[in-house]
Amino acid sequence: MSDEAPLEGGVANAGKVVRVGAHVLRPSNRHTASIHRFLHALRETGFEGAPLPLGVERDGRERLEYIDGDVGLPPYPGWVRRDEALASIATLLRRFHDAAWRVGIAGFAGSDEMADPAGGVLVCHNDVCLENVVFRDGVAVALLDFDFAAPGRVVYDLAQMARMCVPIDDDVNAPRLGWERSDKPARLRLVADAYGLDGAGRVALLDVLSASIEQGGAFVRHRVEAGDPNFVRMWTEMGGQARFDRRRRWWDEARIRFEGALA
Repeated sequence: MSDEAPLEGGVANAGKVVRVGAHVLRPSNRHTASIHRFLHALRETGFEGAPLPLGVERDGRERLEYIDGDVGLPPYPGWVRRDEALASIATLLRRFHDAAWRVGIAGFAGSDEMADPAGGVLVCHNDVCLENVVFRDGVAVALLDFDFAAPGRVVYDLAQMARMCVPIDDDVNAPRLGWERSDKPARLRLVADAYGLDGAGRVALLDVLSASIEQGGAFVRHRVEAGDPNFVRMWTEMGGQARFDRRRRWWDEARIRFEGALA
């Protein structure tokens, strides 16, 4: 359609998401109906930090409301790398989790590709990266792309966000996305403080991060092996398996500094 304006960002649906006036059209999947019910229920709790679904088109694309604001795309600009932006993501995620608790998981069927392996009792987003957050004046106001939502634990969802948004990554990998050197342990402490995570939650956060890093990009590798061209391109550009091996070696040495920051 001539009035479709492409929206940049993302990997799985790169090049397939468009804006049409006040709406967004993007590929649907076998979990779309369940996700739409969940997003409608979220809105009924008063949470407005997620797009409202408007149905599925005849061509199979889902239609959602467009949320006005800014999205940080790699190489990430300075404004989205600020501590204030990071803290606002953690605060938004806490508000989302509080709303998700009220909705519950009854009848929800989601993807298991990025789901918490331990399961859980609330629907988690599981893919809160900078590209999936809408900001206004540098403050996070909405989460996008619930394709990988699934029941899980609060700490798992928070750990995945921190891994991508702090980021929990070494000083070779991170700059490839535009990150500059920063005090990453202090930024993880900022996430825990802004979210309101208690002592036990902070210990669990580190354990979940360790498990996630030990997996070494299993999700991305699975998509690559399936021949997904978007993931194959990302895998190649970011250095393949060596990227994840390097991060694992770095974390083995760095974790103690993060433990100290969270104590």
